[in-house]
Amino acid sequence: MATISFIIGIIGNVISILVFSSPIGTFRRVVKKKSTENYNGLPYITTLLSTSLWTFYGLLKPGGLLVVTVNGAGTVLQFTYVTLFLIYAPRDNKVKLMKLVASLNIGFFGVVVAIALLAIHGNLRLTCVGILCAGLTVGMYASPLAVMRTVIKTKSVEYMPFSLSFFLFLNAGIWTAYATMVRDYFIGVPNAIGFVLGSVQLILYSIYNGKSSLPTRSTTVKTMEEEEEEGSAHLVKADLDVNGISRNLTKGRSLPKSSVYRQHSVPTQTTRIMKALSLGPYDLQYIQPLELAST
Repeated sequence: MATISFIIGIIGNVISILVFSSPIGTFRRVVKKKSTENYNGLPYITTLLSTSLWTFYGLLKPGGLLVVTVNGAGTVLQFTYVTLFLIYAPRDNKVKLMKLVASLNIGFFGVVVAIALLAIHGNLRLTCVGILCAGLTVGMYASPLAVMRTVIKTKSVEYMPFSLSFFLFLNAGIWTAYATMVRDYFIGVPNAIGFVLGSVQLILYSIYNGKSSLPTRSTTVKTMEEEEEEGSAHLVKADLDVNGISRNLTKGRSLPKSSVYRQHSVPTQTTRIMKALSLGPYDLQYIQPLELAST
């Protein structure tokens, strides 16, 4: 049984490191453009805290080598991501992120380690650190709930990449099996929850894959033309009523004025439509405030 659990733990290490490595492409783009653009730095900061605490938990736990190796590697990768984010973030955002890093990754983590080593002893030390780690992991797996709601609302999986959902599902399943074999409930409970949520994500993907709620180009063009014509008609009518000279206008004199109004009739409506079409899925996601961190 020990050999099987060790093999499963090795597989879990490989999958977890693949998940931790998924943002590498994003940060290649950040370094190339020398800007963090619209990316959110909070998930990387909270994941760094989570992997740091799990590494500490693995050091406290007898036989926790596999927990240390996977989360140690995750800590190195997340530290790299956070460092790059701080380097290329805008100045006002950089200050806020630095305060967050100082309070969470240095202050909070330091306090937890100090209290665990100095004020708590015996099995209670491992229990307290384990509960804290489990709570952070549940939060990580619960973070895609907002994306799942968006998928149901829009009937489109553009907001939920299949590869990430699949690897999170696989990762949670492997670590749930490992925790069951070694009887570690702090690892097992949050990963079991993640396994269930990952299963729901894959079910949603199978239901809504290939469906899209985005408007077609022809429909959009037709809507723009109809709005422009309607706006022109309203403006021409208002001009005739205000000036009170509709009876003096001939048909030939009124037509050129209509064409002028068509050029300048509804710039606000047209601008709004074009702006909405230019927003991609990730743009729409970052416009909304993020309350939960994700990895």
